[in-house]
Amino acid sequence: MSADEPAGRPEEPAAKKGAEPSGVDLARVALRAAKEQARARGDAVQQKKQARRGGLRSGARADGRDPMALGAAINRLLTERGWETPAAVGGVMGRWPQIVGEDLANHCVPEKYDEDERVLIVRCDSTAWATNLRLLAPQLVARLNEDLGHGTVRFLKVNGPGGPPRRYGPLRAPGSTGPGDTYG
Repeated sequence: MSADEPAGRPEEPAAKKGAEPSGVDLARVALRAAKEQARARGDAVQQKKQARRGGLRSGARADGRDPMALGAAINRLLTERGWETPAAVGGVMGRWPQIVGEDLANHCVPEKYDEDERVLIVRCDSTAWATNLRLLAPQLVARLNEDLGHGTVRFLKVNGPGGPPRRYGPLRAPGSTGPGDTYG
């Protein structure tokens, strides 16, 4: 410090920005790095000793070899494989009556979830219930996304009842479109 500078003046801003640590800061960084390296070497040496004595053993502290609860193991597997969304949608299909209500669940059943398009396909037992569900679709999609996470279901595709298989043969009227409206 020179005689021209005041005693309480902070360091230059250029020295603070992006400068290498110096003095005490440099010593702290070096000490922290040395401690981490020593800890890693100590763990490796201890594992080698245990391996020579007859195998690795679990100690008082938790490590990756300790047993885990079934729920925790399943959650870990779902996370590692990226199956969170399909598992959540599968849970929705199991809890369909609680989500949409008993009355609607008696007439409409979720059939399939397309993960790529994020579309839930629902089949209704009559065209009247299909129309009703199409009117309720925005509220139902909002409720499903609230339960599953934002953006999990983008669209609800509602299918009407499936009629009996078409029979082709001599009794078929030319130009007919097939079976009628509702079979439920």
